[in-house]
Amino acid sequence: MPNRHPPLPQIWLISDARNDPALERALARLPRGSGLIYRHYHLAPTEHRARFAALARVARRFGHRVILSGTPRLARAWKADGAYGAAEKLTQGPATLRLITVHSLRELARAHRARADAVLLSPVYPTRSHPGAATLGPVRFHLLAARSAVPVIALGGMTRHRARHLPSRKWAAIEGLA
Repeated sequence: MPNRHPPLPQIWLISDARNDPALERALARLPRGSGLIYRHYHLAPTEHRARFAALARVARRFGHRVILSGTPRLARAWKADGAYGAAEKLTQGPATLRLITVHSLRELARAHRARADAVLLSPVYPTRSHPGAATLGPVRFHLLAARSAVPVIALGGMTRHRARHLPSRKWAAIEGLA
């Protein structure tokens, strides 16, 4: 599968209601050229778009890529660098960077069919986002990641320390980076 986009960042900060107050500071602390995945599902549509615009300005000031949770069409309209979500949401629309969430081998196959440029494979470790949910652990993460035809971004309970012990050097966090 040819890569149609510049190289992906190693580190991705994912936004949500829990880390919103710390996002500007977190974006400033990330290594230049990291990524922001903007979710903010908790905001009403007008606030959602305004917050995206504000965070995108800050992220771009530090050379970060900005990905919008939503369809490729919406990502293009909002001038995001790409779209994020489940394969079903990202199968159609204009050409843009597609980061697809994956939790199983079946979802990995769907991501490949949806022309994913990368997958966020999760949850690697226990996470406060989904308390008590089953996790992949490092071994299952490695086995699934080895089956991917595209770059894999580790997600779920990730910290800098944990990222160093996985075969994938790309990782994302919500609270682990905020």
